[in-house]
Amino acid sequence: MAQYWLFKSEPTTFSIDDLAKSPRQTTCWEGVRNYQARNFLKSMKVGDLGFFYHSNADPPAIVGIIQVVKAAYPDSFAFDSTSRYFDPRSAPDSPRWFLVDVRLVKKFPQALPLEQLRAIKGLEKMELLRKGSRLSIQPVRPEEWQRVLRLVPDGNSSQSTPR
Repeated sequence: MAQYWLFKSEPTTFSIDDLAKSPRQTTCWEGVRNYQARNFLKSMKVGDLGFFYHSNADPPAIVGIIQVVKAAYPDSFAFDSTSRYFDPRSAPDSPRWFLVDVRLVKKFPQALPLEQLRAIKGLEKMELLRKGSRLSIQPVRPEEWQRVLRLVPDGNSSQSTPR
């Protein structure tokens, strides 16, 4: 059974439009440097779905759906001393950080702003809406996934489920 996630990215760093322009609309999700978020990445399976969330945006919002197309593998950026994600404590034979590859499934015709999500009954316990929640990778419960999809025009299309 597929798991559901929320992936945060600042649109000035990497937006859903950048993903749409990527070869095969696919990229690695690099740069996660929080242990809990890393553990979530490591638990992902091919076929899992995630909301693409623009953080530090005006307004912050869920903007689409992505799918995990390659399970967790060592984040080689951590080994590269010229990378902004370099970590001298991480090594190829003992990696500390991981990433997954994701593919664009659907860009929403309209973003779902954070404030709109806060007003939806049934999303009160969603990690994204929890006070102080800052994780860049978060689990989404199946019932939360379905509630959010109902807010999207054509949200029940075949684009919203694994292929």
